[in-house]
Amino acid sequence: MSRIGKKPVELPSGVSAAVSGQTIEVKGPKGTRSFTATDDVTLNVEDNVVTIEPRGKSKRARQQWGMSRTVVANLVTGVTQGFKKELEIQGVGYRAQMQGNTLKLNLGLSHDVDYVAPEGVTITAPKQTEITVEGIDEQQVGQVAAEIRAWRKPEPYKGKGIRYKGEFIFRKEGKKK
Repeated sequence: MSRIGKKPVELPSGVSAAVSGQTIEVKGPKGTRSFTATDDVTLNVEDNVVTIEPRGKSKRARQQWGMSRTVVANLVTGVTQGFKKELEIQGVGYRAQMQGNTLKLNLGLSHDVDYVAPEGVTITAPKQTEITVEGIDEQQVGQVAAEIRAWRKPEPYKGKGIRYKGEFIFRKEGKKK
């Protein structure tokens, strides 16, 4: 039995959900998001509570049960609070700045890196060494943060690079003579 799937998803005030077939659409103050579930689960909305039930006892139905419940909970969180990833840049001369919708990264490469923010995601650079990625879609926010981090992953010797805020990088000792 899925412990996660058993829990109902409560809809806070100002959020509405509508089910049509296998698709649930959640509307909130920050926008609208939808999710199409597989045929292995059934979606129900009653009294500001969304419940997910498995169809059958197959392994796939049980897997989809917990996953579908988590995705619906993330839709509700996204349209109410939104999602946020914070990145920090470490290294001499490494910096970031926003120019309109484009993030300009100076990462010690022979050229500057320009990253255009996709639609639905807001990128800000409050300081030259900090980047904040915000949006209502958790998967898209995480993907954008991962793409920015991929330009200069933190290296283990000096710790230079782009890392998530609070991320621990295991440091190594250099060569000895």
